[in-house]
Amino acid sequence: MIITRTPFRISFAGGGTDLAAFYEREPGAVLSTAIDKYMYITVNERFGNSFRISYSRTELAEKRDDIEHPIVRASFEMLNVNTGIELVSIADLPAQGGMGSSSSFTVGILHALHALQGHVVTAQRLAEQACEIEIGRLGEPIGKQDQYIAAFGGLQLIQFMPDGKVFVDPVICRAETMHELNRRLMLFFIGGARNARDVLSKQRANTDEKMPALRRLRELAFELRDILTLGRDLNAFGHGLHQAWEAKKCLETSIHNTAIDDYYARALEAGALGGKLLGAGGGGFLLFFCEPHLQERVRRALTPLPEIRFQFEPQGSKIIYVGTDRW
Repeated sequence: MIITRTPFRISFAGGGTDLAAFYEREPGAVLSTAIDKYMYITVNERFGNSFRISYSRTELAEKRDDIEHPIVRASFEMLNVNTGIELVSIADLPAQGGMGSSSSFTVGILHALHALQGHVVTAQRLAEQACEIEIGRLGEPIGKQDQYIAAFGGLQLIQFMPDGKVFVDPVICRAETMHELNRRLMLFFIGGARNARDVLSKQRANTDEKMPALRRLRELAFELRDILTLGRDLNAFGHGLHQAWEAKKCLETSIHNTAIDDYYARALEAGALGGKLLGAGGGGFLLFFCEPHLQERVRRALTPLPEIRFQFEPQGSKIIYVGTDRW
């Protein structure tokens, strides 16, 4: 038996520039961090050649090609898994909430299958294979940031080159700055999560006319990175988040709605300096930057939304259990 733990993520700025429609023309960049909310994948060899796959439902399949979950089937195909496997997934947060859960699922499965086959695999390889499955084989209209932050973990500036290369650069800043940033971030679940492909397909089709907004989002990824590196006025990070949200809203009308706008306005009125909706849009999680002495006011203003407490996660996908009976 193998168990992997793969982090979810919070993306601060640059989302949209990791889509091929943008980075194939000019480089994209995203500032993103892994957090201590995870996707857990358990795989175990199963007697016989049948497959048992458990996620939001349970599948029983006699052959690999009969598996209905596209990511699971494609992962098994990529790693040439033909013998019986039982796979179970458990997540700390709901799917389709803008936290990169689908890519954490893909990376976690690949990591577990590699380990089951006795392979040591790098974060780079995991991210590349996850992109190949989700974007290449399954044709999802998504970007590359989620696969890379799930595999690498940490707080990263991730750059996407026109030739397809991806560079993952850790943000260099003091531990005190990281701690203070974490302390000033608040996360709330607003529900109404939707499939990212709905929003991203429309956004991709509008790339030509939205290039100025996308370029601004790319610039903000670097600007926010530099604020952390300098470690001076951290409140500037909150204002930068607000600018990123304003730019993101320009990409596609379905990214936000009246309920989201109302929650956002209430948080700012209560003292938050900025924030954004995580993920493609339409629902999920709202992130805010707020000085600690005003955070209780923000919580009251956003009642009854549940707050999700979190910490930054320095590690990416990792093996957390290997059954000793395997070796």
